[in-house]
This record gives sequence, structure tokens and C-alpha cells, in this order.
Amino acid sequence: MRRFRRFFSRIQNWIAFLIVLTFFGIAIAAPALSPDDPKQPGPFMQVGRATRGEPQPPDEIAILGMLPRGIDVYHALVWGARDALKFGLIVTISTAFFGIFYGALSGAVSQRISGLLMSVADSFLAFPPIAGVVFLQQLFAATVTAMGGIFFRSEYYGLVIEIKGPATLIQTLLESVNPLMLSLIVFSWMPYARLVNSIVLTLRRTDFVQAARALGGSPLWVMRRHLLPNSIAPAMVLAARDVGGVVLTQATLTFINIGGDSVWGSMLAQGRNWVIGPGGNLLTYWWVFLPPTLAVMLFGIAWNMFGDGLSDVFDPRSL
Repeated sequence: MRRFRRFFSRIQNWIAFLIVLTFFGIAIAAPALSPDDPKQPGPFMQVGRATRGEPQPPDEIAILGMLPRGIDVYHALVWGARDALKFGLIVTISTAFFGIFYGALSGAVSQRISGLLMSVADSFLAFPPIAGVVFLQQLFAATVTAMGGIFFRSEYYGLVIEIKGPATLIQTLLESVNPLMLSLIVFSWMPYARLVNSIVLTLRRTDFVQAARALGGSPLWVMRRHLLPNSIAPAMVLAARDVGGVVLTQATLTFINIGGDSVWGSMLAQGRNWVIGPGGNLLTYWWVFLPPTLAVMLFGIAWNMFGDGLSDVFDPRSL
């Protein structure tokens, strides 16, 4: 209870918590806040005429205006919150789980094997993350194409993967995998591994771990009972900060069209020519960029502030 009181004793932690809670509420209540159209599944619902290429200002039909081709900004914004939260949590939880396990394992084994395992992690760290993401996505696309499939990105329906022919296990897996999600997991687990590894190596020299081993505790029991529980808190802080960063990366890659199917990033990409293109006007067409930009910024800042709050809570020196 003392940790919780300390967390909520600071106004910035309250702000971060309320913003994150708001995004959760929007994601959960999306069907009620903006009901989906069965004829137009997905976040991009057309409420205006598709032939009208110019964005339309807010009115009684679209309270936040329309993107080009009559796409409702409010509907995309609400369902984009669910998409962002789902993507960020899945990537971060998967990354943290693998990184924590890898770091704990490398810290519990012999020094030679530990050095070898951490060298593998260092080699991944040396690889530029964006380049790695692009490489894996291109490899994924080439694999799908080689199997006679279709791999492309639709402006309104995100990533489309379809493999023709009899469905095999490999084909089913390829069609169900999100390449960007997989790529971010592959190139984001190393900080967790290094963090947990350093903590485990420090804990191995403490008196209570040495006593547990002297009393006959197996390495697996010592890891489960003493090493992992004392390594989780710092990893949770890192994970909280990463949720916002993952969503920001997804939106950025979608916006510059080198990967990703972020709804908010796609909204910005669809409206950029009306803001920074020839004849575009930042003030005239504010609704095509301001709502998704604020959503991405608030999402990233809130999760980063939330992580900072957790860092203060779990810091032993602050107790």
C-alpha cells in the first residue's frame, strides 16, 4: 500500500494514470462510442461520398470531419485506440516475457555459456532496429510471394496476406502473423535480457541466494523463488515505457509507408497532402492531422510518464 500511496502522491502520475485509463476505456467501449457498420468492417468507415476527394469539415454526420473519400475521422480515431492498445500490449508483453526469460537463463548458467548467450543479445543490439524491421518484413513478403500468395498494404484495410491453394500449417501461420509485430518482438527483447541478466548476476552473490543454495535449493527453484521475483519490477518499468514507443514506431512506419498498419498512422498518411502538399493548408484542414497527432502524442507521453512513476515506486532508495 505504501508504494501505491507514493505513486498517487504525485500529480504527473495521476495524469498519466488517467490518460492511460481513458485509452483503455475508449478501446473497450469502441463498439458503443462509434458502432461499426456491417457493410464496412474495419476502422475506416465511409460516411461521405467516395468521389469527393477533398476532406470535409466537421458537421452533424462526422463530428470530427472526414478524411479524403469521406472517411469518418471520429470512427477511425476511436477504433484506432483499440488497435494501438492491442498492438502495443501484445508486442511489449511478448518482448518482455522473452527478454526476461533469456536474461534470467543467461544469468543462472555457467559463466562461459552466459557470455555466449549475451553475445547473441549484443549482436542483435548492434543491428539497427528500423533496418531489422524492414529486412524481416521484406523477407516475410518474399516468402509469401514465393508460395504463390498475395502480400500488399491497402490504404483502408491495412495489411492483406492471402495464400492460394490448400491450407497447410505454414500457410495458416503466415496468413495469421503480423510481420511488423513479429519484427518488433525480434529486435526489441535485448534491453530486457541485459537488464535482467545484470540483476541476476548481482543477486547470485547475495547472502540469501547463497544460503538457499547451501540448503540444497536447486538452480531452478532458486531462480523461481529468488532471482525472477527480484528482477520483475525493473522490467515492468521498462515495459510500461515501451508500450507507447512501440505504438509510435508503428504509426511512424505506417506514415512513411515502409511497414505497419497503424490506424492513426494511416489517417496521417491519407491527409498529409492536404496539410503539407501543394495547395495544402495547415489551418484550413486541421481535422485531418490534429486528432490523430494528439492521440499518438498523448498515448506515447502517458505511457512514458506512467513508466517514470513506476520507476520511482519500485526504487528501493525511495522507500
